[in-house]
Amino acid sequence: MKGTFYTCLLWACTISLMAQPSTTVAQETVAQKSAHLKTLERPNVVWIMSEDNSCHYLKLFSKDGASTPNIQRLAANGVVFDRAFSNSPVCSVARTTLITSIYAPKLGTQFHRKIQPAGLPPGWKLFPEYLKNAGYYTTNNSKTDYNVSMVNQSPWNASSRKATWRNRPDPKQPFFHVQTFAQSHESSLHFPAQDVQEVPTKTDLDTVQLAPFYPQTELFRYTHARYHDRIGVIDNQVGNLVAKLNADGLLDDTFIFYFGDHGGVLPRSKGYVYETGLHVPLVVYIPKNFQHLTPFAPGQRSNGFVEFVDFGPTVLRLAGLPVPKQMDGLPFLDKDAEGLLREGAKSTLGYADRFDEKYDMVRSLRTDQLKYIRNFNAIYPNGLENQYRYKMAAYTEWRDLSDTDSLNELENRFFQPKPVEELYDLSTDPFETRNLADDPKFQTDLKQMRRILNERMKSMPDSSLYPESFLIQKTETQPKLFSEVHKTQIAHLLDIANLSLAPYSRAEAAIQAALESKSPWARYWGLIVCSTFGEQAIPLASSARALLTDKEPEVRLRAIEFLGLINQVDPIPLYVAQLQQSNNQATTLNLLNSLVFYTDFVVDQRSPLDLGTLPFGDLPFIRNRIDYLARDASH
Repeated sequence: MKGTFYTCLLWACTISLMAQPSTTVAQETVAQKSAHLKTLERPNVVWIMSEDNSCHYLKLFSKDGASTPNIQRLAANGVVFDRAFSNSPVCSVARTTLITSIYAPKLGTQFHRKIQPAGLPPGWKLFPEYLKNAGYYTTNNSKTDYNVSMVNQSPWNASSRKATWRNRPDPKQPFFHVQTFAQSHESSLHFPAQDVQEVPTKTDLDTVQLAPFYPQTELFRYTHARYHDRIGVIDNQVGNLVAKLNADGLLDDTFIFYFGDHGGVLPRSKGYVYETGLHVPLVVYIPKNFQHLTPFAPGQRSNGFVEFVDFGPTVLRLAGLPVPKQMDGLPFLDKDAEGLLREGAKSTLGYADRFDEKYDMVRSLRTDQLKYIRNFNAIYPNGLENQYRYKMAAYTEWRDLSDTDSLNELENRFFQPKPVEELYDLSTDPFETRNLADDPKFQTDLKQMRRILNERMKSMPDSSLYPESFLIQKTETQPKLFSEVHKTQIAHLLDIANLSLAPYSRAEAAIQAALESKSPWARYWGLIVCSTFGEQAIPLASSARALLTDKEPEVRLRAIEFLGLINQVDPIPLYVAQLQQSNNQATTLNLLNSLVFYTDFVVDQRSPLDLGTLPFGDLPFIRNRIDYLARDASH
């Protein structure tokens, strides 16, 4: 590569290659051809993402997975990462983490789908823009789905279903291309239940091994087999894209990343921080002309931990660019990263907040073979209604079996309140079915992982300690990051939330103090802790009752929720009154989330509920909740 266009290069290396025959060198002698040099200065990088599939669906990672010969050929000439993780188990949050290389709760981009995109502080850029500014041709085909504002952001030379590296103005220009294949998306399993009898699968249902927490039904086996077939489609698409790179003579100069954009896609995977929701397949093809940039040998497997915040810094380093200080990730392909990738040398963080209309707040920490999960809204079952999820026939069947008491304890756990803490030994329990949080043998591990997670949430800092409604009001583009400005208060709110980890007798006085605090968010978390303790917290009912008229709507919501849970008030008319007064979309969604929890899991039987005309009632997620509450309880 020559010319002033490339004077901004930070580094360059030259490798001697025999030139390919062309009309311009046709008269050269063999000796001249041997001496013909091609200057290779910066590698190309291609990301191939398949939607909604965890590593469990590929034989390359799991003995029960589908065969993927094209992806396996990439692996034979690259490195397989056995411990690669999305930080979030859902598209928009995962992709925002990738494009920013910053933990989503730090930015305020943790809610799927965004009500309002979060702004980046001035001077912060999405990482492809750094590549673009350094001379790379950057293209995206075609999903974006970012929760961050694109105002003043221009990371792509082209982003559309037609975007390709082939349109770069100079064929010698290095490029970064992102390709998303959607044929494995959750929606591919939105088929009618009668397909089990009418639409055969290529995968033999008798070979399907279901996770032990699923009901072992024909529909679940069929759904699993049908998804295996989708992985075969993805593999063919990967092969076709690699063939195009090969036809263009680019394979020797191009790093190719293949990975899932998060886990999925059967129930209890996408949207949940279990391994099936976060543990993704990752293969990186290492081009012949740039093997010197990485310590990995072709065909190698790595047990080092990799998470989505690391991907941007890794690409920047491959391009010879510095990693901006605001990014949370670490490069994992260059030689300096070799020590970081030793087995157990790094942990991974997971987060799950709002998924469409379903609110929750869950954090996870994975270190070596242990997995710690902290449920901040423990009263909400994982199976709480979400319109999009229950389009899947397997989801609906699971809920119907629960409603008719047709499940065993493990299978029915999905529809029960969550533990405040979960701890799993993945070496003996890969599907996270035996919670060891109360096991005396694991108390040292539990306390250590609890401490590490708390430190990470405070140092981040984690903006989810505020409700989304407040963040929408306060996190517009500003000179400093909102969560960093409020770091001290976030740490204090986390301490209040963690009162649910202590015995009630020890926590009661501190909870009472939180309920009487001048801070609405201290009161807010004090009430959530009350709900977590349930009937143990009845002595605090009078203090909670006083907060039914609190100035902050989100505090009133939590007071209704707690008092309804312990049968101290009839909460339904209180919910309806608050809904009719709401002037904030997120608050309305949060109220409806709590109301659906109460009607489905607290009272024994629900009657159709007519909420009348509500503010924001025409918005899709709010409409989903209204329509669901108006339905008969038989679903």
